[in-house]
Amino acid sequence: MSDTLAPAARRARHGKPARPPKPPRAASLWSDAWHDLRRRPLFIGSAVLIGIFLIMSLFPWLFTSVDPFDAASCQLADARQGMSGAHWFGTDNLGCDVYARTIYGARNSIVVGVTTTVVTALVGGLLGLVAGFKGGAVDTLFSRVTEIFFAIPSILGALLILAVFRTGNVWTVMLALAVLTWPMTFRIMRAAVITAKSQDYVVAARALGASAPRIMFRHILPNAIAPVIVVATINLGGFIAAEAGLSFLGVGLRSPDISWGLMISDARERFLEAPGPLLFPALFLSLTVLAFIMLGDAVRDALDPKLR
Repeated sequence: MSDTLAPAARRARHGKPARPPKPPRAASLWSDAWHDLRRRPLFIGSAVLIGIFLIMSLFPWLFTSVDPFDAASCQLADARQGMSGAHWFGTDNLGCDVYARTIYGARNSIVVGVTTTVVTALVGGLLGLVAGFKGGAVDTLFSRVTEIFFAIPSILGALLILAVFRTGNVWTVMLALAVLTWPMTFRIMRAAVITAKSQDYVVAARALGASAPRIMFRHILPNAIAPVIVVATINLGGFIAAEAGLSFLGVGLRSPDISWGLMISDARERFLEAPGPLLFPALFLSLTVLAFIMLGDAVRDALDPKLR
């Protein structure tokens, strides 16, 4: 008979206190998305790759003992050598170690991508939030301004801005890319806010007397920011590739800075003699861009219930 009793009843019969039931997991878009992401190989693989590249950019000395900024580490007598135990990726036209330069080049490339993504997400997201919530003349004004920026090709506009500044550092490249790409985030946030502000929970907050800033940042923003996060994650890889393209064209970063695009530009003329100085930074660049695009795809699928 005792075998048929429930576990809680058996514990009570033997004088043992009943265990309280586990509280149910709070259901929300973000908790469900995180629960789904942890089960996706695409997310895990991309996150591992991104983690490696981030550590490489923050602590490059953990991966190599050679300082590429030290002129003594470059020997012209060793120029354009192949892979060896002393130089894993070979040497470039000046006899510098390609492996060390590839490791240190990750910093500038990733810094440009991350800072540009943050700036465009903040500027475009905030303006889109205000325009979508206020509507009327404010929305019309912001929308017309974004249309002006949309009419300017991003790469051509960045080339013009960098040609005018002629400084060739991380911050001017970031500024040139951010000035021309924030309207995309604005459009996405504006559309999400217009959809969210007509929902019942926003109407209820208005009826209870909530202020406009509280409604915007407490009720609308958390429910409208998901598509912005997805686009920002995918765009981050695109910004890294854009920096490489601008540096390759000679208007982005310049020596003595090191970036993957700058390395590819310097190695293109002697590619047939020594392919390593071009192939290895191009490989690292491709893997980084691919990792961020894969991460964005995984986040998009996790945040969209229709794709689960």
